[in-house]
Amino acid sequence: MRYSREHKQETHDRIVKKASVRLREKGAHGIGVADLMKEAGLTHGGFYAHFDSREALVIEAFGYAMDRAMEHWRKQSVQVAPEKQLTQIVETYLSTVHRDNPGHGCSIPALGAEIARESPKTRKAFAGKLEEMIEMITDFIPNLPRKAARKQAIATLATMAGTMLLARIAGSSELSDEVLKTGKDCALDGARREPVKAAKKPKQN
Repeated sequence: MRYSREHKQETHDRIVKKASVRLREKGAHGIGVADLMKEAGLTHGGFYAHFDSREALVIEAFGYAMDRAMEHWRKQSVQVAPEKQLTQIVETYLSTVHRDNPGHGCSIPALGAEIARESPKTRKAFAGKLEEMIEMITDFIPNLPRKAARKQAIATLATMAGTMLLARIAGSSELSDEVLKTGKDCALDGARREPVKAAKKPKQN
């Protein structure tokens, strides 16, 4: 039986979506192709009709997850004033809901350490999405010149992702809650800093 191009694309997208969740829950090497296909309601044998390799699926699944995270940020940002956008993102990111649901959260704390050990092709794809995230956060810092805002955006994202990783290591505990609160305070404190104004030079007579 031959399927239409639209049906094949829908199936392809379903596999990617399911894989993105399971990879974030189990890790890049914590679940095999057969299990991923089963999650999508398909047989192992149909895998290569959609992907050239496991790596190809992993790259698409990572990209899908990071795109969904940024789309979530966009939806949140339009609900508040420009000066409150980053606060909204940080507070939602560093929450117990995000901590306890890695399969539907950001890929960086869920998979970042594993990605660093993957092939150059996979790392390059992940880095491209990371760049997009940095640029988006930069847009949420209107009180600084663009170069300084980007520097702060990198620091903020690193603080957010690192905090979430530590909070998950600590599990649902007082320490985990403490880590989330401390990381949130640090991320917001850095993002709220006003630009340093250069001292005026005395006029020459």
